[in-house]
Amino acid sequence: MNPKVLFLLFVYLLIQPSYLVLAQDDKNSSIDLQVNYNKQVGVMDPIWAFWGYDEPNYTYMKDGKKLLTEISQLSPVPVFVRAHSLLVTGEGTHALKWGSTNAYTEDENGNPVYDWTIIDKIFDTYIERGMKPLAQIGFMPKAMSTKPEPYRHYWKPGAHYEEIFTGWAYPPKDYEKWAELVYQWVTHSIERYGKKEVESWYWELWNEPDIGYWRGTTEEYLKLYDYTADAVKRALPTALIGGPETTGPAGWDGAEAFLRTFLDHVLMGTNYVTGETGSPIDFISFHAKGSPKVVDGIVQMNMGKQLRDISLGFEVVASYPDLKDLPIIIGESDPEGCAACSEADYPHNAYRNGTMYSSYTAASFSKKYQLADHFGVNLLGAVTWGFEFENQPWYAGFRDMATNGVDKPVLNVFRMFGMMKGKRVEVNQDNVEYTFLQVRNESVRGENPDINAIAAIDDCSATVMVWNYHDKNDLNVPNSSVSIQVEGIPVGKAQISHYRIDQEYSNSYAVWKEMGSPQNPTVEQIEELEQAGQLQLYTSPEWIHLEDGKTTLKLDMPRQAVSLFKFTW
Repeated sequence: MNPKVLFLLFVYLLIQPSYLVLAQDDKNSSIDLQVNYNKQVGVMDPIWAFWGYDEPNYTYMKDGKKLLTEISQLSPVPVFVRAHSLLVTGEGTHALKWGSTNAYTEDENGNPVYDWTIIDKIFDTYIERGMKPLAQIGFMPKAMSTKPEPYRHYWKPGAHYEEIFTGWAYPPKDYEKWAELVYQWVTHSIERYGKKEVESWYWELWNEPDIGYWRGTTEEYLKLYDYTADAVKRALPTALIGGPETTGPAGWDGAEAFLRTFLDHVLMGTNYVTGETGSPIDFISFHAKGSPKVVDGIVQMNMGKQLRDISLGFEVVASYPDLKDLPIIIGESDPEGCAACSEADYPHNAYRNGTMYSSYTAASFSKKYQLADHFGVNLLGAVTWGFEFENQPWYAGFRDMATNGVDKPVLNVFRMFGMMKGKRVEVNQDNVEYTFLQVRNESVRGENPDINAIAAIDDCSATVMVWNYHDKNDLNVPNSSVSIQVEGIPVGKAQISHYRIDQEYSNSYAVWKEMGSPQNPTVEQIEELEQAGQLQLYTSPEWIHLEDGKTTLKLDMPRQAVSLFKFTW
C-alpha cells in the first residue's frame, strides 16, 4: 500500500477514539473457553445438595412442603437439611428467626418430659421426600437454661440482631440432664426411622458458638460438646457427630481462634465426660459469608469475602494432619449473613430476587471445588442458608429459594447442578482475567465480568455450565460473545440441550415485574409465575455430529446469565 495512504489511515484512526473504544469493548466481550473431557481434575461431588434455615416450623407448612419436594426432585442424591431451634421450648409457633418444638419440658418435680411430636413432624417431612437431616442439637430448652428469662424473642427486620439472643442461647443448668435429652432423641430416632437410616445422618452441636448464639464461655461449649458427642455415641456408636459451626474464619480473629481451640480439644484436650484425651469427631464445620453493599445506587457483591472464609477454613483444617481427611461441611455458605433481613430494610439485599443471586451461586460453587482441590481437603457439602418465608409479601427480598410457592431464578442453578455428575474436567480460558485465587483475593471488581465454566462427564452424558458474573449488579451492559471449544466427547453423535437463566428465561421475578409487581396476583398470574420459575430450555434439543469428539458452542450471554449445555448419548 502507498505509504501516504497508510499515514492518512493512521491519522484517521487516531482521531476516531470512539472506534478504538468500540474495538476494545468488542475484544473484551468475546471470551474463548476450552473444555477437555479427556482431562479429569476431580469428582463432581454434589456439594450443593445441602440446605438450611432458621425457622424449623416452616418445614411442614404449605409452601415449605412444596419447596422441599422441588428441592428433593432436582437432586439425584439425598439432600441434607439443617434447621435451627429443634430443641427450643414453645408450642410450634413460627416467626422470623424463631421456631420451637417443645421437645423437652419438666414436671413440677423437675423430672424430664419428652415430646417428639413436632420434631417428628419436621423429620418425617424430610424422610418422606428422600431427604436427610443434618440434625442440629440445639438450642437450650427453657427448663434447662441457666438464664431462662427472657426466652421468646419477637425480632423483626430492622431491629437489632442481638435481640434474638435470649434464654435459649445459654448453657444448661445440668449437663447430665442435657446429655440424657440428647441420648433420648437419638434413641427415639432409631426407633422411628431405623438404625440404618439414622446412621446416614449427621449430628452437630449448636450454631455459631463464637458469637451471640452461645452465651457461655468457650470452655463451656467444649464441655457441652463432649457431653453431647458421648450421648450420641452411646445411643448409636456408628452415628456421625461433628462441629463446631463457627462463623467465617476470616471474618474476625475470634472465629479462627475458636475453630482452632475446638480442633485442639477434640484431638488433644481432656474429655469432660471420660477424662481421656480427645473427643469423637466425624466431620468439621464452619460458615462462610460474603458482604454486599450499595454503591452509587447499585448493589455490589463481595464474593471474595465468602471465598476468603472458605479458604482460611480449609487452611486451618489442612494444618491438622490427623484431621485433614475428615469431611468438611460449610454449614452456611451464602452471599451475606441474614436470610430473614428483607430488601426493604436492608437495600443491599436487593440482589436476591433476580439473576444476580443465580449467577453468583454458579460462579461461587465452582470456586469452592477449586479451593478444596487447592488445599487437598475433603469438602462434603456447602449449605445454602435460604429456604422460604411463609405468608410474606411477594418478592420481599428475603434470601429464599421461592416466594409464596413460586421458585426464584436461583433455584434453577441447583436444577442445573442436579444434571452435572461424574468427573469434573479441565476448563481453560485464553487470557483468563479472574482465577479462583484472584476472585478470592480481590472479588470481581474489574471492568470485565467473570465469564467461566465448570464441566463434568459420566458414562452417558457430559455437561458444561457457563456464567457471566460481575460483583456489580448492572444489567445495562452489552452482552458477551462466548465460544466454547469442546473436545473429548467419546461418541460421534450426541444430543445437546441448552438451558438458560437470564432476564427472559427461567426467571419468575422478571415476569412478576412485567405484570406490574402485583401483591395479590390472580390465580392465572400465579400459574404463569410458577411456570416462569421452572428451568427452561433456551432452544430445542438437537442431535449433532462430533468430529473426533469435538465441537464448538457459540452463545451470546447477557450479564448475570447462566447457561448449561448437556450432551447425552
